[in-house]
Amino acid sequence: MRILLIYPLFPQTFWSYDKILELVNRKVLLPPLGLITVAAILPQTWDFNLVDRNIREVTEEEWQWADLVIFSAMIVQKNDLIAQIKAAKQRGKLVAVGGPYATSLPHEPQEAGADFLILDEGEITLPMFVDALTKREKNGTFRTTEKPDVTATPIPRYDLLELDAYDSMSVQFSRGCPFQCEFCDIIVLYGRKPRTKTPAQLLKELDYLYKLGWRRSIFMVDDNFIGNKRNVKLLLKELKIWQAEHRYPFAFNTEASVDLADDTELMELMVQCNFNAVFLGIETPDEDSLQLTKKFQNTRNSLVDTVDKIIRAGLRPMAGFIIGFDGEKPNAGQRIIHFVEEAAIPTAMFGMLQALPNTALWKRLEEEQRLRDETRKDINQTTLMNFVPTRPIEEIAREYIEAFWTLYEPKTYLDRVYRCFLKLGASQCKIPASLPNWVDLKALMIVIWRQGFKRNTRWQFWHHLFGIFKHNPAVWEHYLTVCAHNEHFLEYRQTIRTEIEKQLVQFQIQEKERQAEVESETKILTTINSGKNE
Repeated sequence: MRILLIYPLFPQTFWSYDKILELVNRKVLLPPLGLITVAAILPQTWDFNLVDRNIREVTEEEWQWADLVIFSAMIVQKNDLIAQIKAAKQRGKLVAVGGPYATSLPHEPQEAGADFLILDEGEITLPMFVDALTKREKNGTFRTTEKPDVTATPIPRYDLLELDAYDSMSVQFSRGCPFQCEFCDIIVLYGRKPRTKTPAQLLKELDYLYKLGWRRSIFMVDDNFIGNKRNVKLLLKELKIWQAEHRYPFAFNTEASVDLADDTELMELMVQCNFNAVFLGIETPDEDSLQLTKKFQNTRNSLVDTVDKIIRAGLRPMAGFIIGFDGEKPNAGQRIIHFVEEAAIPTAMFGMLQALPNTALWKRLEEEQRLRDETRKDINQTTLMNFVPTRPIEEIAREYIEAFWTLYEPKTYLDRVYRCFLKLGASQCKIPASLPNWVDLKALMIVIWRQGFKRNTRWQFWHHLFGIFKHNPAVWEHYLTVCAHNEHFLEYRQTIRTEIEKQLVQFQIQEKERQAEVESETKILTTINSGKNE
């Protein structure tokens, strides 16, 4: 059987990094790990072809070649997924859909024409799907409440990827998170008991990537890499040896809960394995909001001190922030700016709170009848909240726009990066020196020209760069890379302002129309009641 795997387009997001990727002749930050894992689970006697639409279009020859088309998508990819399902059906193809979006809202891809829904985790539901195909069934939905043993998950089919198009690779060690944050869909999709692969299993995946010639960074995609600290330490102790034996071909980054800072041994092991960055879900400096959303792990210690420990250990922090929690007091945006600056977090992902399907937040808001029609639309950093908040949505949106704009003002950003890297712990890995390739060297020169000559950041750029060479020279390459990231954020902050302001205008028009309808209905009812009284 000939299987065409298609990964739908992402809209521009915080993580698109379009301008940075252009500089180094790459198309996409990360590959579709889910789809290449699906390809590894399905019968290996089948033929596979993968098209990541973030790299290129599907050709007509590829459409005609396929016996079956399989899609996987996140919620943010829903618009292109629906369009591609319809394109496949127009060509008379059997269509199967899986992934987080289909698992959360299965009726939407089904309404678009999908024949098969392969939901939840594929290690269990894909064999059900294969069995149905064997029986020549033409449609079906496959679900499970079980959580698979990921030690049986095969090595993803990295060979199907157009490797040169990606800036980083993806591997997964664990699924699930032990915490209970109200707004998070990870615990809904993958459970609160972290399940891990074996160290040997993950090292085989790295062996395969190494054999394929990969020599750039790898993102450990676990939603909480340290959810099972015991197993993670077992992995890191073996990964440390593997990296040294292979002369550190990979630099790693990942996501973790803030309690990482409580475990010095764990941070040291990560740095010894050449982890250089970690994404932290901080969400807000407002403790009342953290308590309300059940993010209790963020209330146990000073978050500023927590971030400082992680930086000094040698891990650059990236962090997520949310505005719009229930009961939130005005000027939450300013409090987030103050926290990001005080903690010296270079990369602060920021968005308005969204209710994700089937989360505890979604269910609570549904009971309170606060979900808006926008629940069926995109969920992104460029969209208004999809529920009625406890303070005016216009106020939240304005604070969001101004906070994002301020955080990525060029001088502000460069100052924050500088303060972070002055205290960033140096790598403990003996990485062999190598000459930069022409593409990376050209990208570096463009960034130096723009930030060090063309813009009014020139004085700061050179002052800070020489300061890094003087006070923490071991991190200079990493420092310049993070300086370059603002090439993306400069454009993206304008996208945020434009899109949110446009939606605010539409929202205000809709609210006036709704209010007019309510007043009209009230007048009619008043007239009717007056007539009855007479």
